[in-house]
Amino acid sequence: MTFKKIDINSWNRKRHYHHFIGLADPYYDLTIPFDVTTVFDFSKTNRLSFFAKYLHDCMIAINSVPNFKYRILDDDVVEYDVVNASATFFREDTTFGFSYIKFDNSFSIFLENLNSEKQRVLSTNDLYSPVNAQDCVHCSALPWFNFLSHKEPVSGQLDSIPKLSFGQTYRQQDRLMMNVGISVNHALIDGYHIGQFCELFQHQLNLKL
Repeated sequence: MTFKKIDINSWNRKRHYHHFIGLADPYYDLTIPFDVTTVFDFSKTNRLSFFAKYLHDCMIAINSVPNFKYRILDDDVVEYDVVNASATFFREDTTFGFSYIKFDNSFSIFLENLNSEKQRVLSTNDLYSPVNAQDCVHCSALPWFNFLSHKEPVSGQLDSIPKLSFGQTYRQQDRLMMNVGISVNHALIDGYHIGQFCELFQHQLNLKL
């Protein structure tokens, strides 16, 4: 969990940061469709978890865009070397628990980390992960419905962790699509940076291992 401080005074987004950090609600949400045809077919053919595969693709993209690794700690802006996935896992009793899945560029290692956290969540009734850290993104899979808009709950306290929700897949002509809700703090992430993430995420989704 290592990070470096951003020198706000020399940062080219200094004015943008101070503008948005002063707002009562500096957060914005977008819902963006992604083509998951290739990653779905690949996962099914190779008997892999579709969720694990697209989450790994997502985390590769997240870690490739510096602004998605920025966090506000006290009065500082920092950039983590690596950010991990805090995903929710659904239990048979219809509750869920939060996890902390360590990221690795290797899908097999990431899958081991994911399965370990999944087993921990499913074997307890705990809501929270034992790891309480800022070096993550919050992720939720919502496979029961397809959504066209998205809004995350907010605590009222300053939050700088990006949040993503993955919807139900749906057919669009001959392609399999999935809408993804993205919620970020505008003090750290602009539309341009979300565009970078989307391009990288779609690129990863189109690849095979």
